[in-house]
Amino acid sequence: MKLAEALVLRGEAARRVEQLRARVAGSARYQEGEEPAEDAAGLLDEAGEALDELESLIRRINRTNAAAVLASGATLTDALARRDVLRLRHALVTDAADAAAGRGQHGGRQLRSELRMLAALPVGELRAQADRIARDIRETDLLIQRSNWEVDLLD
Repeated sequence: MKLAEALVLRGEAARRVEQLRARVAGSARYQEGEEPAEDAAGLLDEAGEALDELESLIRRINRTNAAAVLASGATLTDALARRDVLRLRHALVTDAADAAAGRGQHGGRQLRSELRMLAALPVGELRAQADRIARDIRETDLLIQRSNWEVDLLD
């Protein structure tokens, strides 16, 4: 099985666990004289099995990510960490540029006697930096996606 397939299965297993959790909560209590909508104990057991499957997938995915070496010499885990930090960096730089540009702030000066608001940061440079970071995110993400379809899942 390829890593990408395991990632899809992990997502499905996580959704299944969440659905079962909601069904257990909805069936855990019922009114006297009525029958519960579903067997809460059976659903709880089913959720436990789904969680075991999810844990196994997560373990195998993590082992595979740590062992898979990319063309750059970095592991897939390294690439995932880089992408996560690039996303945080992009949000930081974009937010700084937006704040310096005055986006989201109410109104400008009403009278000439009011003080002007000045940008403390170079908006244009920040936007250019954000564009470079976005390109790095796309390139890193493509590398990760390609690897997901090329790497076999470890046991």
